[in-house]
Amino acid sequence: MRAFRDPVRLIPVLFAATILIGTLLLWSPLASASGETTPLVTAFFTSTSAVAVTGLIIEDTPVYWSTFGQITIMVLFQIGGFGIMTAATLLGLVAGRRFGLRDRMATQVERSRLDIGDAGSVLKLVLKITIVVEVLLATILSIRFATLYDYSWDEAIWHGIFHAISAFNNAGFSTFSDSLMGFQTDPVIQIPIMLAVILTALGFPVMQELRARPRQWRKWTLHTKITVTATIALLLIGFFATLGMEWDNPDTLRPMGTGAKVLNSWFHSVTPRTAGFNTLDMGAMRDETIILNYMLMFIGGGSAGTAGGIKITTFVVLLIIVASEIRRQRDAVVFGRRIDRGVERQALSITVLGAGMIVIVAMYLLSLTGLPLRDVLFEAISAFSTVGLSTGITADLPPAGHIALCLLMFVGRVGTITVATALALGAAKARPYRYPEEAPIVG
Repeated sequence: MRAFRDPVRLIPVLFAATILIGTLLLWSPLASASGETTPLVTAFFTSTSAVAVTGLIIEDTPVYWSTFGQITIMVLFQIGGFGIMTAATLLGLVAGRRFGLRDRMATQVERSRLDIGDAGSVLKLVLKITIVVEVLLATILSIRFATLYDYSWDEAIWHGIFHAISAFNNAGFSTFSDSLMGFQTDPVIQIPIMLAVILTALGFPVMQELRARPRQWRKWTLHTKITVTATIALLLIGFFATLGMEWDNPDTLRPMGTGAKVLNSWFHSVTPRTAGFNTLDMGAMRDETIILNYMLMFIGGGSAGTAGGIKITTFVVLLIIVASEIRRQRDAVVFGRRIDRGVERQALSITVLGAGMIVIVAMYLLSLTGLPLRDVLFEAISAFSTVGLSTGITADLPPAGHIALCLLMFVGRVGTITVATALALGAAKARPYRYPEEAPIVG
């Protein structure tokens, strides 16, 4: 089959097949706590959310699903997260092979300093990082659950493993009905989860380069410099904005002490960009904080990682283009490097396509329900950016709305990888001719 010879088509096919298998498993009576057959739409939605490492749910995970069902969900988002990291990185290598030397040096599309011959080492390193981080995080969480909270060691280990895998893969699924709201004052739970989320949200190429050159800023690729710098900036913006806007909100931060306010503001600065866990009631947040979340979710995290959104590099490239245009500079330049014209067009294409899909699905959901625009738009952005946060309306949507969100999760997760790669490959196929130039009036 042609789809299996073309890596750009192969990735969506494999992810779709995984979702189908997950749907069949969750559709089984063994997957539900009641022992009854799960509604097909619920099974399909949950499988899509798990494979796309999103975290949106129709049914309460620890209540509705049996142990078999919860294990199935955990395996699905482990496969989804590992597959996303390896697929995005390897597709970047495929794209890089199709470019000439000059284009390889100028272009930064879902890749870093990796050559096509490194494919085997890429898979081994991704697997090694996955195992090490998940085991370490599971150990910390399990000990904490067992020693400070009223859980047996069996329960503590299960909660620890589930949340470690969910955090590392930025899945957002939890074995607690209120996510992590029961741990608002516990830094030993929140901080390790935040660190794991930040690590994988950087993307594998950045992780690989930071591992090889941890203190050699000047030798970092432009991709790594942009990702690390923008990640720090977004974390600070999210922290101070959340802390300031929710400080005296009686339904979120106001009842807490200063230390807890700071801790939860940091946690919430991390999770909207990718993870989906929450320690604060999303539905009770003020409108201005919700708008902040729109921005953080849409931007997402780094390329070739488990984070969603249009990606940090895409957003920064657009900012650089705007800044250069305002300054009337011929080239878009950052950190002493000129951004390739093809990358500029790719960033614009990904952003416009993503925003367009969100708007279309949000309009469709509004036509199906009488829910507020703020909540519907939040849900659509969360689905596209595979974040998993919700103001609490997911279960209230009709089946047609759930299917629409499934499409958005799939395209937002797999589509951003394949579209970026397809655009990169297309950029290498220049026409042997050019049309006459003309400048229409804009603005």
